[in-house]
Amino acid sequence: MRILVTGAAGFIGRWVVAELLSRGHTVLPVDNLAAGDPGNLDAFAGMPGFLPLETGDVRDPAACRRWTSGVDAVAHLAASISVQDSIDDPATTFDNDVVGTFHVLEAARAAGARVLFMSTCMVYDRAMTPEGIGEHHPTKPASPYAASKIAGEALTLSYFHAYGLPTTVVRPFNTYGPFQRSVGEGGVVAIFTRRSLLGEELRIYGDGTQTRDLLYVEDCARFVADALLSDGATGRILNAGTGVDVSVNELAGTIEPDQGRIVHVAHIHPQSEIAVLRCDPRLAGEVLGWRPATSLLDGLARTRSWMSGRLAAGLPVA
Repeated sequence: MRILVTGAAGFIGRWVVAELLSRGHTVLPVDNLAAGDPGNLDAFAGMPGFLPLETGDVRDPAACRRWTSGVDAVAHLAASISVQDSIDDPATTFDNDVVGTFHVLEAARAAGARVLFMSTCMVYDRAMTPEGIGEHHPTKPASPYAASKIAGEALTLSYFHAYGLPTTVVRPFNTYGPFQRSVGEGGVVAIFTRRSLLGEELRIYGDGTQTRDLLYVEDCARFVADALLSDGATGRILNAGTGVDVSVNELAGTIEPDQGRIVHVAHIHPQSEIAVLRCDPRLAGEVLGWRPATSLLDGLARTRSWMSGRLAAGLPVA
């Protein structure tokens, strides 16, 4: 198949491109490079099926129509993903995550291409049951970012119900691994790992009892590819996670053995914090046969090894 990947030069996008290429598909990568790095895609240069990176913005309807011409499927990962940025500047997040998604859907509808919309576990309210958060768990738009993703989900599914366009929504839980940003509002694993390697303090927002279900990025990419190409996933919302959560305190202690370098600081956006994030991944197992394959300890070790190698070589890890 010929597959368009928006946000292809970003963290998860880079791994989705790798997964699709490994399955023999032709991939057209698109990114506006506001947060993505074209260097993330260097490993694929010259590979069969890898088309040159297109630099452009999903808020441009003409560009979306051009990119989707002749494609069979769209993995729509392009988005503003910072909770704090969405609180400080909600208009930009709305434009990228809602208006941009509308233009992608309209272009896909014209091309007859199936669409996967990348949402987030941040749309959920806290988990109240031992089995964790399932797809029918209550949502809570605790930030403009979460609200924009909920709106994008609804738009995506409306194109299935109104037009019969094959669309799927996925909600990965906290994804981590090589190529993730380790500064600003990057992933907690990347931030902690970088600071640990540099001998800096690991700073935990709040009391650190908040929990996260951490999904290794290659498992996430496999999930995205499976969901994108599955007829059984059409018209559905699917979670991806491990079903096991870990507190931020425990995570910091696993990454940094010197407990004296772990400190607690005031939370920068406590109103948008979700105290318990634990995925119920059973539906993805039933529909796709997908299950995570990488343990937390293995994933943390792979991430540390990759980042250590980059730092030793003087390469950027931001």
